[in-house]
Amino acid sequence: MKQSMTFIPTLREVPADAEVKSHQLMLRAGFIRQNTSGVYSYLPLAQKVLKKIEQIVREEMNKAGASELLMPALQQSELWQESGRWYSYGPELMRLKDRHNREFALGATHEEMITSLVRDEVKSYKRLPLGLYQIQTKFRDEKRPRFGVLRGREFIMKDAYTFHATNESLDEGYNKMFTAYQNIFTRCGLDFRAVIADSGAMGGTDTHEFMVLSEIGEDTIAYSDTSQYAANIEMAPVISTYEKSSEEQQSLEKIETPNQKTIEEISSFLNISKENCIKSVLFKVDEKFVLVLVRGDHEVNDIKVKNLYSASVVELATAEETKEALNCVPGYVGPIHVSEDVEVIADHAVAVIVNGVCGANEEAFHYTGVNLERDAAVTQYADLRFIQEGDLSPDGEGMIKFAKGIEVGHVFKLGTRYSEAMNATFLDENGRTQPMIMGCYGIGVSRTLAAVIEQNNDENGIVWPEALAPFQLHMIPINVKNDAQKELGEKLYNIFTDLGYEVLLDDRQERAGVKFADSDLIGLPVRVTVGKRAEEGIVEVKIRKTGESFEVSVDELEGKVKQILGN
Repeated sequence: MKQSMTFIPTLREVPADAEVKSHQLMLRAGFIRQNTSGVYSYLPLAQKVLKKIEQIVREEMNKAGASELLMPALQQSELWQESGRWYSYGPELMRLKDRHNREFALGATHEEMITSLVRDEVKSYKRLPLGLYQIQTKFRDEKRPRFGVLRGREFIMKDAYTFHATNESLDEGYNKMFTAYQNIFTRCGLDFRAVIADSGAMGGTDTHEFMVLSEIGEDTIAYSDTSQYAANIEMAPVISTYEKSSEEQQSLEKIETPNQKTIEEISSFLNISKENCIKSVLFKVDEKFVLVLVRGDHEVNDIKVKNLYSASVVELATAEETKEALNCVPGYVGPIHVSEDVEVIADHAVAVIVNGVCGANEEAFHYTGVNLERDAAVTQYADLRFIQEGDLSPDGEGMIKFAKGIEVGHVFKLGTRYSEAMNATFLDENGRTQPMIMGCYGIGVSRTLAAVIEQNNDENGIVWPEALAPFQLHMIPINVKNDAQKELGEKLYNIFTDLGYEVLLDDRQERAGVKFADSDLIGLPVRVTVGKRAEEGIVEVKIRKTGESFEVSVDELEGKVKQILGN
């Protein structure tokens, strides 16, 4: 491809609204342009990389036994109502009505659509297992689109679904997909980890996220410093044990604590440790009020609360709801003398607190001398907090450390969550009707593009892994007005194109400095510069990843390029 004939609008300055490297470089190198918040056009260079990622995905999906199809992005509301997600998915689901006032959603995901498709066509165990996938644009109305294409409202996704007659078959299909994902992200040149995760609005159990390690990741990975254990922080169980103090119980006393709302403020005001404070957080769990207690130095894990109740929705109570349920304002909430309409549960660490401090459900007041077994009606104790660095690893090996990660893939065992709700059944070997058992597997294709750039860049621009580079060679005649340079550049461009290499020829009438800056910014693996020694048949070769450069004769160039890039 000749550079004058394609569309690569590079920028010299870093755009002010681009916070992270991938966003900055994709804008500067002419890969994307924003249309509106969270919505981007993918320009020719980005499109070439996306197609390479998609090809890797297709190859590994096909190897895992899945077949490609394409489903509508526009989905009727009735399907989502069948599964129950029309009401529970949340505001991220983009909803619209047609001219006949019928409700639709723009596909955020396709469990309902694929389930309805397969249930109408597959009736016997003889046609199972079945694996299907698509690569398609998805839509989610993100509250705060950010980081370029890492968190957008329109994005490209590969979603796959498997249907099985038995749980053993599901396990086999899940393992095949898990391996396929490992292969995909390895081939994309990513440093990643597969971590135990929460299934969220998807439903189901046994799920893993594939996380690309990056400081700008929005997810926190909890991992063992000595074993292979890794989990999303929200899913890591706490196995720490706690010892109860033998100190004598004090009497319960209400004291005035003006303007002391936070744990930090109350511990400082009373000169006590955070460990002796009881943090009380009010949630609405499927419309039921639940007061969750954790130790003052811990944080409530709402995912664990959700899983404890097998709930569809868990939300922090608003100030108005707190007033309704506890007759007080946030900051002074506590578990003593609460209404029977509010269930009180507590983390295991709270059970051993002796003579603690908690809110008094009255503004500007707290209780001291709190002993829960005497003073409050706690219905159950459970693991309800986020794991912390330094805690024991849940597998019993080593201590927990944290790392940041960008989620690029997610695999789920859905079980019968959708097939039962949508009556997707088959006849087994004995002629009995059974619900299909499902798996679901997603990859953020456009997000993978950005994640690769996050891990592969330097101060001059992108450094593409060879498997994903939009072109392999950047051929640069320094002065296209010089006949020898222009002719040799075009000759080499034609030779390497005929050999099957992807070559970008910079035939623009630009200064050498501009060409070199753009070349480093775009980041192709090998640059061949045709300069002053063109008449001698000598060119300069530069390897983008290492910065190494050297001169080579035209006769030796093919062998040198083959040595650098492989066959």
